[in-house]
Amino acid sequence: MPEVIATRSAPLTSGVIFSGVIRSLRLRQWAKNGVIFAALLFSRHVGDEGSVQRALYAFGIFCMLSSAVYLLNDVFDLKSDLLHPTKRFRPVAAGEVPPALAVAVGSGLGLGGLLLAYMLVPLFALIGAVYLGSNLLYSIWLKKIVIVDVMVISMGFVLRAVAGGLAIEVNVSAWLILCTILLSLFLALCKRRQELALLEGAVEHRGILKEYSIAFLDQMITIVTSSTLIAYASYTLSPEVQQKLGTDRLYLTVPFVIYGVFRYLYLVHKKDMGGSPTEALFADRPLMIDILLWALAAGLILYIR
Repeated sequence: MPEVIATRSAPLTSGVIFSGVIRSLRLRQWAKNGVIFAALLFSRHVGDEGSVQRALYAFGIFCMLSSAVYLLNDVFDLKSDLLHPTKRFRPVAAGEVPPALAVAVGSGLGLGGLLLAYMLVPLFALIGAVYLGSNLLYSIWLKKIVIVDVMVISMGFVLRAVAGGLAIEVNVSAWLILCTILLSLFLALCKRRQELALLEGAVEHRGILKEYSIAFLDQMITIVTSSTLIAYASYTLSPEVQQKLGTDRLYLTVPFVIYGVFRYLYLVHKKDMGGSPTEALFADRPLMIDILLWALAAGLILYIR
């Protein structure tokens, strides 16, 4: 495939650069940081104003950290992005944001986020540092190791869930960690499948894809799908969890989880979506409604007696 060079016919202006930096923050991807609120919901602290404020602070901090990762990744992946049919329009690859500026803004957001995390809870800063470090290692090296690449992506969601618990000073249950691992693996594997199935010259854009095949990914997706549903159902039926939460009715939320997983598989296989979980969420109204209904049902079960 011939190399595609992104050039600009017009000179850069401060307005273009500012707009490019804002778009590089990928504000829509901040939805992934919503995992932080899981501990708040399932610890039944939603009615506690202090806990809600701390969870919101934690969410804001992780938005800073994740945007720092996106900016730095755009610099690391500049050469491969230039060859990609859509990523070449990202501000750094398109020449709208100088790489040096992207590094400076990304580093500032990362360091600022860690400082704020330390001020919130010192151990929260450690989780943030692990998140940043693992993502940088992913960009440099880990994304080249088969299976490890999707597991690192999954770990990012687990770190968010743990950080949410630390922020409000509650223990994150093993069940929450397990369900987060499995669901994030499901999304990561679906993303890899769509890249391989839909992207022309996929291996040129992401070298690790040569280690995968659609059949192999479908097998892993099937295993993780089953494990995710079983883990969540087992969580809702666990006597320990029922005693801790003070309800034995959380199993009523299982149909929403089943529908959400199946709907996502439908989007992957029939609508050629799934390359970006966040884009799929915002683009598919039934999936978004299902998630809102799950949250509403869980909230009513946990908080209304």
